[in-house]
Amino acid sequence: MLPRVLRACGTAVPKVTGFKQKALRPLLCPVQQRCFSLSSAAKVAKDLQAEIGHEEEQYQQAKEIKKFLDSSSFKFKEKEGDVNMHLEREVGDKLVKVEWQLTSPFDPTADVEGDQEGGEEYEATDFCITIESKSGAGVSFYCSTQTGEDHRYVIGNVKSFATTEEKESVSSYNGPEFEDVDEKLQESFDEVLAEVGVNTELCDFIDAMALDKEQREYIRWLKNVKSFME
Repeated sequence: MLPRVLRACGTAVPKVTGFKQKALRPLLCPVQQRCFSLSSAAKVAKDLQAEIGHEEEQYQQAKEIKKFLDSSSFKFKEKEGDVNMHLEREVGDKLVKVEWQLTSPFDPTADVEGDQEGGEEYEATDFCITIESKSGAGVSFYCSTQTGEDHRYVIGNVKSFATTEEKESVSSYNGPEFEDVDEKLQESFDEVLAEVGVNTELCDFIDAMALDKEQREYIRWLKNVKSFME
């Protein structure tokens, strides 16, 4: 399983030189072709309001979310308009950080007939667990949730880094496939993750919050577009 990068990448815009600046003429926008009329914008706003009402009526936060936040020592952090979320806590002199993104409730690649026969399929959530020391060195486990009661996650890769720069580098070595590692070492890694708080309750929270975040961001998007159209 390839690790998933949970941070946004920025691209610098090159500065163009050697061209003489020229005043730009205002573009004329034919009303019938390019500019939406006030009546059409009002119609869009009305339709958006109906969709907002429907979504807010249907929205209900999963019980696993409040239960986890009330009982866990992890601190949950998110920002409106950002698809990324993370939990963090300190264990001894180490910082433990769990990162993941929102998940769409719809899978366009799913087999419709298969879903009808076997019911709704479970969609795994990719997440990354990083255990880091104050010096900047640490280990990252790239994982995915899975169904089941005994073991709710699988590990894809285990990446180690000596510095913050190496940790954030997209070209640094991501470590071996976890299945290729010796079984005794696999068990040892599982024990480490259990000790820092990776368990069934955490995986339930990750799955629930991934869907919850998507629903809340969709409602926020509807409201922003409606505000613009009005």
